[in-house]
Amino acid sequence: MLFNDTYKTIAAPAEGIFRDRGSKFIAYAFPVRSEEEARGKINEVRAMHAKARHFCTALRLSPDRSVFRINDDGEPSGTGGRPILNALLSADVTNVLIVVVRYFGGTLLGVPGLINAYRTAAVEALATATIQERTVNDVYRLAFGYLEMNIVMRLVKDENIKVLAQDFDNNCTMDVEVRQTATNRLLDKVQKIDGLRAEYMYSY
Repeated sequence: MLFNDTYKTIAAPAEGIFRDRGSKFIAYAFPVRSEEEARGKINEVRAMHAKARHFCTALRLSPDRSVFRINDDGEPSGTGGRPILNALLSADVTNVLIVVVRYFGGTLLGVPGLINAYRTAAVEALATATIQERTVNDVYRLAFGYLEMNIVMRLVKDENIKVLAQDFDNNCTMDVEVRQTATNRLLDKVQKIDGLRAEYMYSY
């Protein structure tokens, strides 16, 4: 099988809503790259809805879709986080967090009702989101002396590499993003330049 170096995610935050017997389920979908970023988004939603009863979440991370986290936040086990995750799996998206906020309407929905409500709210949010395909990219930090600057700049230009951050002092660093399928070629060229080192940072 060929290495698949693309994945689907959402381009921007999106919202969906579902109502059932007085209870209101508001779903927020966010593009995220880390668990830390996801925690920040969950806290933002909690602050926006201080009077809500539950904040069930599902998170799917990494281009190979291998990392996921779910939280039922006080709902019966398996009725909140898992249905939201199933919506993410059905849409085949990753690097996405969905938080579903529940305002209790006074009527118990039962396990099937809860599962349906949390899943439907999540599906609604994803339906309004713009899904986009992205390449799997590696981020490297290039470290070099000031004298190597021109050679490094030429390498970056020739290879059409995206520069994320740079710091030019006596000891220079440059954070660059390269499509994973082109990483080996870049590293081969880096090795041939005296005084240039590449340190792997992360992939997304």
